[in-house]
Amino acid sequence: MTLTHFIFLLIAGVVAGLLSTIAGLASLASYPALLMIGVPPVIANVTNTAALVFTGIGATFSSLRELKGHWAELGRILILVTLGGIVGSIILLKAPASSFEKVVPFFIGASGVLLLISGRSPKNPDLAAATGPRAATKGQQALIIVAMFIVGAYTGYFGAAGGVIMLAILALISTERFTVINAERNVAGFASNAIATVIYSFTTHIAWLLVIPLGLGLLIGGYIGPAIVRRVPVKLLRLVIALAAFGLAIDLFIKAYF
Repeated sequence: MTLTHFIFLLIAGVVAGLLSTIAGLASLASYPALLMIGVPPVIANVTNTAALVFTGIGATFSSLRELKGHWAELGRILILVTLGGIVGSIILLKAPASSFEKVVPFFIGASGVLLLISGRSPKNPDLAAATGPRAATKGQQALIIVAMFIVGAYTGYFGAAGGVIMLAILALISTERFTVINAERNVAGFASNAIATVIYSFTTHIAWLLVIPLGLGLLIGGYIGPAIVRRVPVKLLRLVIALAAFGLAIDLFIKAYF
């Protein structure tokens, strides 16, 4: 690895860390950066997953204020996404992620729609004054369990925009402030990536030398991101994230079908 590659990955990591903690779209910057320096797609995928662990570390320490009083709820989410991440990682080792390419654009596009819809609740239009989790029926609780497990598996298997999909689900099932659900999503994404990295480290090749600069940048960006989220208007933040999701969905749709 040259000094130029080191600096390039460090900068890409900072950008990806910001995108991760603010919009759940880290792979929009980090994965292409690895491809641009000549890393094969499969190795780039698992190396990117390993590096993303660092943005979770930075975001978690920076979000302790938002997470206070929410550890029990977060614990349940972590169990579900971790189990899902294990399943998704195993599936990736058996089947190439390319087999998922044709449906991923629709998942990402749907997450953008969910984010916009979840912010238009008559009782709580912008989640700015939320006080606690929304009461759910047993059927809704079952759907929540399934949804969080699936998004964990998705993150462990393919990963692209897994954070924004998770954010959309959390926004629908919680009436907490947006900064709180964004913090929960950051920690949940950290858990999914961490368990996937452990599995990959024993079963496939991770380019650890490239993880260093990319991970350092992700750590920095991940720490800065939550501070930005606290200062940006919630409605604007939702709109920007949704538009970014739509843009990524269109890009992946074109690559998959044309």
